[in-house]
Amino acid sequence: MKKLLLAFVLISNFVFAQMPNISNIWLNDSKAYTGTIGNKNQEIKLKINLSEQNKKNDQEYFVSGYTLVDKNYTKFEGKMTITKYRNTKKKGVVYGEYELAEENKGKHSGLFKGKFMYTFKWNKTEEKVESQQIELTGDWKSYDGTLDFKTRIKNQ
Repeated sequence: MKKLLLAFVLISNFVFAQMPNISNIWLNDSKAYTGTIGNKNQEIKLKINLSEQNKKNDQEYFVSGYTLVDKNYTKFEGKMTITKYRNTKKKGVVYGEYELAEENKGKHSGLFKGKFMYTFKWNKTEEKVESQQIELTGDWKSYDGTLDFKTRIKNQ
């Protein structure tokens, strides 16, 4: 009976454990992410203005902001979903997937889809995160299906 009770307590702690809210991480200290899009490695800027943890699924974050390629400024909304977390004594890595849907404004708007990796170092003495790096790697496809580009975007 004691073993059954102990197992129940452990399982309930695991089930009700909540992911800490890291929605402010995606905001990148109000700085734009920069990277490349397409075969010619054209510069892209991506800025996340709003980020909120999903109350029903704490592994998912709703984000919105804008992208800028050349003179094409487009608003987007989407989500970042955590799929895996790895931690060592000095470094943490969060893996996941993202999907960002741009406002449909013609040929140069579409859908970003791919994977992200968020790495950081933990300063044990000061108990704070340092050396954060976020990398988004994936594809962008235009809504009309005529354009399809690889993307690689990082925080600064």
